Amino acid sequence: MTLREKAGQPVSGSALAQALGVSRVAVWKGIQALTGAGYPIKTQSAGYTIDPETANDFLYPWEFGEQEALFRHFDSTDSTMDRARECAQRGLAAGTVITAEKQSAGRGRNGGVWASRQGGLFCTILERPGIALADYCLPAMLFQIAAARALGSLCGKPVWLRWPNDLYIDGRKIAGVMTELAGEADSINWLTIGIGVNVNNAVPSEKAISCAGITGHSVSRREVLLKIMSEAERLKKDTHSGTAYAQGNRLLAAEWNALADCMGAKVAVVYAHKICARGIFAGVDPAGRCIIKSENERGALYFNPGPVSVVLV
Repeated sequence: MTLREKAGQPVSGSALAQALGVSRVAVWKGIQALTGAGYPIKTQSAGYTIDPETANDFLYPWEFGEQEALFRHFDSTDSTMDRARECAQRGLAAGTVITAEKQSAGRGRNGGVWASRQGGLFCTILERPGIALADYCLPAMLFQIAAARALGSLCGKPVWLRWPNDLYIDGRKIAGVMTELAGEADSINWLTIGIGVNVNNAVPSEKAISCAGITGHSVSRREVLLKIMSEAERLKKDTHSGTAYAQGNRLLAAEWNALADCMGAKVAVVYAHKICARGIFAGVDPAGRCIIKSENERGALYFNPGPVSVVLV
């Protein structure tokens, strides 16, 4: 977009008309459509100006170039997970991405709520991995790592993972990942990965943090999403001959463990709001199960994520 290339500088209607090969009236109508869609364009006597601070912070399908057909964007929806489930049931292709400006019922794990404030990244990615139901933990692990890499690069700080689905910077939550799936016999038909990131939004409490709060400036949600997707594809290629969804992926588990924020710490395992075990967090195994060792290290317990969480004690 010409206005983006000259962000912060006025561009005349006649210059835009000449560059696009259209009339000035067509330019004016186009500007009206863009401002109606939320683009920060100001009309001045010298021409049209787009705000450089927020010019790239849009998630409309056309913002993703050749991948446009894979994206579905909502101004407001109950949950991108619900829309992704509908896409999966209608047979849409793997790689379909659902985004939303706002969610009225953003979901966390175990019926929890994800605060979906304006300026955050709320998206769900549809995958058809063709893997066994027993390996359902692996996609969440992979996208946690991908999100950690992406946010670490954009924020300039290390990102730590907490089993089974959260990401932290400086001890404060910045993102979460959750999955939903449908299977038949022993294989997964489709799986959706929901990702919520505090990007430019006001955080819900002092226990959370945002990209903008760390960097001191607005961060493009589109860039955050593209980086996460890019890192996920790189992980799939690097960890196991083109797919990280192979049973017992040791390389994936090793990287997750290197990023774990409570390795070696005393923790409690919580199920149905009750503590069901205590011990030392020893990371995850190649199937994505967390390992809790007894304090005397005479034994270990293994937990699938499901409704189970780990808290520091």
